[in-house]
Amino acid sequence: MATLSIPNPVPSAIEDAEKLRKAFQGWGTDEKAMIAVLAHRDAAQRKQIKIAYEDQYKEKLLKRIESEISGHFERAVYCWIFDPVERQAIMANIAIKNKVVDFPVIIEIACINSSNELLAVKQVYQSLYKHSMEEDVASHATGDFRKLLFALVGTYRYDGEEINTELAKTEAKILNDAITKGEYNSDEIIRILSTRSKAQLQATFNCYKDAHNLSITKALSTKTPNDFVIALRAAIRCRTTPTKYFEKVLRNILQKSGMDEDALTRVIVMHAEKDLKEIKELFQTRANMTLEQAVAKKTSGDYENFLLALIGN
Repeated sequence: MATLSIPNPVPSAIEDAEKLRKAFQGWGTDEKAMIAVLAHRDAAQRKQIKIAYEDQYKEKLLKRIESEISGHFERAVYCWIFDPVERQAIMANIAIKNKVVDFPVIIEIACINSSNELLAVKQVYQSLYKHSMEEDVASHATGDFRKLLFALVGTYRYDGEEINTELAKTEAKILNDAITKGEYNSDEIIRILSTRSKAQLQATFNCYKDAHNLSITKALSTKTPNDFVIALRAAIRCRTTPTKYFEKVLRNILQKSGMDEDALTRVIVMHAEKDLKEIKELFQTRANMTLEQAVAKKTSGDYENFLLALIGN
């Protein structure tokens, strides 16, 4: 369930556009008023506000926001303004064009979405950038990461619940053979992970655990840091237990030294309208504090207030 809190009744898009205009005018920006509007409207409402603002004031809302605020707050608001599909396309492009491809972003987009949802993201991506996502992944990723990411974004997977038990047993053995040999970049691992449905993968991983008394993610743990193995484990968790995956991402961000604001923004912005409530509840169970408390401890100012509004504080 979403954590987004929307007032009832909802003001009209024209009223919200007027509130934003007032927030931008004067000697300083009224960030509190901005947050009160933007952090409490869903994607469809934000789209109508954007249309109303640009029609009424003859300027681009995003450009005005960029000129009014800055830093992590500006980046969070910028990401939030877009509808979920366009946002993911933009995030994917930024991740791909990074100096080193930001593989968690691509893995999350490729593995969390259903086949139709991923197809929609890829269609918007192609419309925006005049290249396919697959083309850009192939151009910018290298080596084993190219093989894995290209396979994950390029496959239209079956989304149904039917499984083949014999196939699950066979592919569990294939996975074990590759892992035992340390062949983590095996074409067979990539094939199974990228082409099988969520239900079929879960059946395969259950067979693996039954046969070896060890989960597939623990079997893929290595004594020395290995980014490719980390990517494989992320893909497995995103495809089979996404709530647990994102809760752990948040816990790693908020309970360890250092701070990855971009990752924190990504998780909260992408899930506030979707399933952040379940992620929040699991976080509280495992972290012994609420997500709101953890975010307030590690962030500050308008950035903190905006994230807390999305979390549902």
